[in-house]
Amino acid sequence: MGFWSFLTGSGKELPAEANATPSAETLKQEVADLGLDTSGVEIKVEGDTVKVEGKAVSPEVKEKIILAVGNVQGVSGVEAEADGPEPVFYTVKKGDTLSAIAKATLGKASLYPAIFEANKPMLSHPDKIYPGQTLRIPPQD
Repeated sequence: MGFWSFLTGSGKELPAEANATPSAETLKQEVADLGLDTSGVEIKVEGDTVKVEGKAVSPEVKEKIILAVGNVQGVSGVEAEADGPEPVFYTVKKGDTLSAIAKATLGKASLYPAIFEANKPMLSHPDKIYPGQTLRIPPQD
């Protein structure tokens, strides 16, 4: 079972849950709104920790679900069993760009589109990242 920490005060603020840990139903709706397939996955909330249980349609989708629920205000961590190799996540620091993150994690700044693609639909534009946000780093081929 893996555990990934997130910054509680950083992330998407869900209107009905302002200044509180979101409910499982609210998080399920957020994941559905992003168009992620939750078949075979159960989302539970215990305190300010979210548990993602079950086997997703793919390891990539499971990682995206972890990020979608973790990058919400009020969530301090996500506990989940990886469906494949241990996922690699990166927490954005002040001044980071996707190019700088790609250079640091993948070895080449020009690989930033791979990070952008790996984080869709949570990212809508490569320049719209913020400190405290956690991003998925795709495996290198």
